[in-house]
Amino acid sequence: MSRRRALVRYLAARLALVPVMLWLIASLVFLLLRVAPGDPVDAVLGTRAPEATRAALRSQLGLDQPLPQQYGQFLVDLLRGDLGESLNSQEPVGRIIGQSLPASMELGLTALLLAALLGLAVGFSGIARPEGKLDLSGRLYGIGTYALPPFWAAMVVQLIFAVWLGWLPVGGRFPPTLLPPQGSGFYLLDSLRSGLATGQWQQLGGTIRHLLLPAGTLALLLSGIFTNALRLNLRRALGSDYVEAARSRGLGEARVVLRHALPNALLPVLTITGITVASLIGGALLIEVTYSWPGIAARLQEAIAQRDYPLVQGIVVVVAALVVLVTVVVDLLVALLDPRIRF
Repeated sequence: MSRRRALVRYLAARLALVPVMLWLIASLVFLLLRVAPGDPVDAVLGTRAPEATRAALRSQLGLDQPLPQQYGQFLVDLLRGDLGESLNSQEPVGRIIGQSLPASMELGLTALLLAALLGLAVGFSGIARPEGKLDLSGRLYGIGTYALPPFWAAMVVQLIFAVWLGWLPVGGRFPPTLLPPQGSGFYLLDSLRSGLATGQWQQLGGTIRHLLLPAGTLALLLSGIFTNALRLNLRRALGSDYVEAARSRGLGEARVVLRHALPNALLPVLTITGITVASLIGGALLIEVTYSWPGIAARLQEAIAQRDYPLVQGIVVVVAALVVLVTVVVDLLVALLDPRIRF
């Protein structure tokens, strides 16, 4: 079987598993919400509302139906792409997600880029002298940043750079004194486009100032993953036969590292990048809450507190779909770039 046909079969098998994974995730969140303590009717009306009003709302929301019937209706609506309406705001869940998701994606992608640059730089810095001071410092950095509690790190960074030094805003996504940029919902792109069109760069400056602290904090927490991955894989690559063969041909050490060892060491890092996307969700929740960032993670925290079943279910399903899609794309890229992989 040719490699191309094997790759197509591998991709088809991965894509076939996507609906199954999403069904399992959606079913799990549906059941967990129903067995968790708390009543969405109490969250909407309060505990002192008349029983007739409570019964009417319960019937309107479909919560008076048997659990299997609720589950079946949930799956039917999900297959139709209908995520329902928020119990509290009565807005379509799809619209709420569409308004909040760009903020989280902008924060997450910026943090992921910064984490990769910082982590790879630290991991690469100690390769000249293994077990030297730089290598030991990089190892401690990778372990320390990965072990930092996100909420504690966010508060410390916020306290230093926003409160004590006053260099950056404490929280929020955009200065309240300016009109936010209009367009895609990605403020960096929208403010950059507006600046190029008008020559006014206040929106871009305000966007960057508000993005630096949350994105930098999240990048710091994730960078240790890249540091450890590059350090371990680069050391393994430098001890391999093909690197020794390149050295025996008289190639300089810098060329051996950059042309032969580094490309092979970066392939596992690409796989880790896909896994790190899932880590962004847990970290982003605490970061968004601490910095009052109006993203999807903060909306999920609010929805859980308010027992907003449709909003929680919709957010979890959409985020899970994005994570699964990213992991499939990363696996496909690794398979295309690494001819050693067999399917």
